[in-house]
Amino acid sequence: MLKKFALASCLLVAAGCTTVPITGRRQLSLVSDAEMNAMAVTEYQKVLASSKVISSGAQAAMVKRVGQRIQQAVETYFRQQNQSSQLEGYAWEFNLIDDKQENAWCMPGGKVAVYTGILPITQDETGLAVVMGHEIAHAVARHSSERASQQQAAQTVGGVVSTAVGQTPTLSQNVFLQAVGLGSQLGLLKYGRSQESEADHLGLIFMAMAGYNPDKAVDFWQRMDARENAASPPEFLSTHPSNGTRVAAIQRELPEARKYYKP
Repeated sequence: MLKKFALASCLLVAAGCTTVPITGRRQLSLVSDAEMNAMAVTEYQKVLASSKVISSGAQAAMVKRVGQRIQQAVETYFRQQNQSSQLEGYAWEFNLIDDKQENAWCMPGGKVAVYTGILPITQDETGLAVVMGHEIAHAVARHSSERASQQQAAQTVGGVVSTAVGQTPTLSQNVFLQAVGLGSQLGLLKYGRSQESEADHLGLIFMAMAGYNPDKAVDFWQRMDARENAASPPEFLSTHPSNGTRVAAIQRELPEARKYYKP
């Protein structure tokens, strides 16, 4: 059995890997972008239909403006790298939802939702760019696809082998919802620490390219840190890096991000 599992693992590695933009990290890719994007359209519409979407006013306009500027930055970056094909199938949407959750997220294909509860923390347009840049980075880095691929790979050894030799598994709705973080409680996207740190890194670059000062990312995460209470779990018990670790990493990455910043 161990030999069979080892063979399956080797076949998986050979079956599909992609490279995350900017960081260059290799990631498992067994699920097609087209399939993820198609399911995102369906699930995003379900979220909008069951939520109170704010379609007018200054806050809604700000969400769309920030989103469109970061979208342009992302598209510019990929075009400069001759990788525009990686954004094929994207149909960007930016919506503000009236909800007290301090959260925002982006599904595959550029489907973005921002909750009004996070706006007091973002404070202004640049603070919002920190959040939206981070969430859009999750989608651009294919983090949901990576999670779905890992779930597919965790199936039976026989299933893994069949996948590796070219039989693409069907992506179930349950796997998709878990991959984008909607499987348990709506809006609570829980990525791993490495993916969170990677989204911070990419988000800095994209917000800077969009004309927002990346230095303000430190201010935002410090505000988030101030809101955490003493009951917050230690970093080693959390899937997310602590805000202190996050701020330190962002400060190390700021010199790179500043190179892209043009006010």
